[in-house]
Amino acid sequence: MPGSHPREDDGLPREEPAVSAVSDVSSGRRPSLPATLAWGVLAVLALSGWNPHDRTIWFLEVVWVVVGLPLLVLTRRRFPLTGLLCCLLAAHAVVLMVGGHYTYAEVPVGDRVRDAFGWDRNPYDRFGHLMQGFVPAVLVRELLVRTSPLRDSRWLAPLTVCVCLAFSAVFEMLEWAAAVAGGHAADAFLATQGDVWDTQWDMFCALIGATASLLLLSRVHDRQLVAVASPRRVTAPGPQRQDEPAQQIPADHTGDQVGHETVVRRHAQDQQQ
Repeated sequence: MPGSHPREDDGLPREEPAVSAVSDVSSGRRPSLPATLAWGVLAVLALSGWNPHDRTIWFLEVVWVVVGLPLLVLTRRRFPLTGLLCCLLAAHAVVLMVGGHYTYAEVPVGDRVRDAFGWDRNPYDRFGHLMQGFVPAVLVRELLVRTSPLRDSRWLAPLTVCVCLAFSAVFEMLEWAAAVAGGHAADAFLATQGDVWDTQWDMFCALIGATASLLLLSRVHDRQLVAVASPRRVTAPGPQRQDEPAQQIPADHTGDQVGHETVVRRHAQDQQQ
């Protein structure tokens, strides 16, 4: 138009509008990582529910997925998770659903491992409890870094492990309640396979998993927390004079930037090392 001036690029990144997994697919856009993982988990959930070994055992094992997945979808805009945590949660969901379909004591891949090493029991149950510490450790760490004063504390790692152990203990109490209520019918859910120390082994595996997760993934997790916690800003709509700086407004989900400076500092220290 005559007399109008082209709007200069202020060099600031524009934030793409958030879309759901369904709108990504319907509009032909490439789905985001969380959306892809969500659809994958739903597909595995449907397959695991097809003719399971025991319908009640299947439900008890996958109820965490049935409750957790909608919760994550509902909070994805206000509290988006790191890609690392999304991948770990999806992997843990698959472990739970496979165990629910076959029961932990009869998962075929566990039988093959048992036969290959000459063990007395199917090790899939041990693997499941290892994941019960490995994945929640990253979840608890992310929540503490982004929402609590512990983000810059030396107590972050010990308390993360303690929370994972507490969750493992609560899960063992739930298994105990199931055993009392169901009697011998709950044996498939407990998957003790004749081991009188099964409860202690389960919690020990969760301890190993949580500790290994923090040792292996903390630096990677910090780098991803930088991207998630960084305050992103978008240009306000409306007419604007050429000599007037662009008005900036915060993006929708920058409420967790409280721990941003701490995460950036940790990331810089890791790069110097």
